[in-house]
Amino acid sequence: MQRRLRLALLACSAVAGLSGLAVAAQESLLPPGFDEKPAQAPRKPPSPPRPAGSAAAPAPARTSAPAVVTIQRPASSPTAQAVSVPQVQPVPDAAAPAVPAAPGNALAGIDPALIDQLVASAKPKADIPPQAQRSLARVGFYDQADGGFPAVSSHYLNGPFVAGLLTGLRGELVSRWGHILLRRALASRLDTPVGMNGADWAALRAQALLRMGEADAARAMVQEVDNGFYTRTLEDAAMGSFLATADPVGLCPITALTAAGREGADWALTRAICTAFTGGEGAPALAVLDNAMRKGTAAKIDILLAQKFAGAASQGHRAVKIEWGGVDSLTPWRTGLALATGLEPPEALRKQAGAAYAVLAVRAPMLSLAARAEAADIAAECGILSAAAMVDLYSEIHALEEPDATWGPLSDTLRSAYLAAEAADRLAAIRSLWGDASNPDRAYSRLVLTAYAAARITPDAGLSSDAKGLIASMLTAGLDRNAARWAGVVPAGSEAWGLIALAAPTKLAAIGADTLGTFQSDDTSSGGLRSRFLLAGLMGLGRVDPGTARKVADDLKLDLARETRWTRAIDSAAGSGNAVLVALLAGFGMQGSGWDKMTPLHLYHIVAALRRAGLEGEARMIAAEAVARV
Repeated sequence: MQRRLRLALLACSAVAGLSGLAVAAQESLLPPGFDEKPAQAPRKPPSPPRPAGSAAAPAPARTSAPAVVTIQRPASSPTAQAVSVPQVQPVPDAAAPAVPAAPGNALAGIDPALIDQLVASAKPKADIPPQAQRSLARVGFYDQADGGFPAVSSHYLNGPFVAGLLTGLRGELVSRWGHILLRRALASRLDTPVGMNGADWAALRAQALLRMGEADAARAMVQEVDNGFYTRTLEDAAMGSFLATADPVGLCPITALTAAGREGADWALTRAICTAFTGGEGAPALAVLDNAMRKGTAAKIDILLAQKFAGAASQGHRAVKIEWGGVDSLTPWRTGLALATGLEPPEALRKQAGAAYAVLAVRAPMLSLAARAEAADIAAECGILSAAAMVDLYSEIHALEEPDATWGPLSDTLRSAYLAAEAADRLAAIRSLWGDASNPDRAYSRLVLTAYAAARITPDAGLSSDAKGLIASMLTAGLDRNAARWAGVVPAGSEAWGLIALAAPTKLAAIGADTLGTFQSDDTSSGGLRSRFLLAGLMGLGRVDPGTARKVADDLKLDLARETRWTRAIDSAAGSGNAVLVALLAGFGMQGSGWDKMTPLHLYHIVAALRRAGLEGEARMIAAEAVARV
């Protein structure tokens, strides 16, 4: 109350002393609109002389626009435009003359609503000083110096086209390497497309990353924009990102600024949680949540999870029992709050959620290592976890005094795969980790797990039966040079030879129709899809001469000359050298639940476009992965 009174008195002083300042400063100290006269208000007659001892009447104030801080985009950017941020003028300390104190209450003659407006106007509208605010002309956290895409290219992105493209990305890709490529493009520090707001540019990419299961990358993306510039789209992306990373408190600056008036159960519960952790004004957070429970403004499980999380910040330390009975699905709120409170949802709900839960659980340090290892098989297969990250996770399990009954022995086997003295023992351990391939996704994740162990096996013609698995394992981690060492010991036309022909850094030898015919004769895939993928990849990489390609394509009844709107778009982007757009279109063309949903036509255009755009390494890995996984 004392602070409120001081602010109001300062406001009164500013109004009373404004006549003396108007000549010098030529601008009002009040927020816009406070001293504007009504359009049709009649002019009042002059006031009669004041009796001695009465309070001085405030002089009429002149209206002026608030000061504007202009953030200018770099002149080199074609999307350069000024972003204007209103800044509330400070109330001077000594410039305004003192106002004689009125008898009784000094606030008696002031409208209470005006006082509320004055107090509200004194509060900051952004939590970052103007000179420290970041430009929206370029957004992203993965800089080119660290391996990201170039921020500026000779051909810029069209806002509406890119927005439609990113909105159409559902998140599930058939290719692990396609996932890695798309994540790199979405996370790169890029110029804002023409015709798009920088905050929305960050929001679209964060939402696409979320749908891909890349929670940490999505959170880093939304944090690239200052809280005061958030749009509604970016607020929604922030809600999903902070929940996915089990950090609802990260939403508090947003709920205090741009999202202060957002409706919806998630936002209401978030505001209550933020009140508990920030000690805000108003009813205690738990009382607000109790009221929400009585009114039924949200699902019971959602409120219980909010109560349990907010209770960690309350002095009462109320015990909250989470009751999962009757809960039929895991929403982002339920998953995020459960992980934030260190809880693991029931197994039935986890299985129903499938990969959507696993990709969040694998990066949640509050869960047990066994729970994270189970989720790692899904995360590694789709490209979220690297081979090194998989080895680190199993190393932590191995270091436990009492490892899990399932994952402890696997960590021991992995250690043997890397460190056993005899090559035969290392190879036996690698085979044991691969398993029987009854679950294709898990089998591929185990190839990721053994990538560096496979690279330590010396090439030997006597190991030709294991060569295909060892080479495929190496290629999951991009160890193309290690894989190419096997070129001299694998039979021409074998599946291992096909992987090397696609993945080797350079073309090793001429590829003839007879060798491709041998590969086709041993192809056991449905409809000869493996042979079709091999030819499409070799043609996209330019590693087979046109005459041979036509002959083999005729034998396979393969037409790679057909055009679609998508093929024309990715070929055009490659021709202009726009690597970012090629990567986005490649990701768009690789959507699906498995490689059987992929066509040789799409693979050919993706590989060819990536190579033309300077992304030949990614093109080779994607082509080899297609052959290895069918």
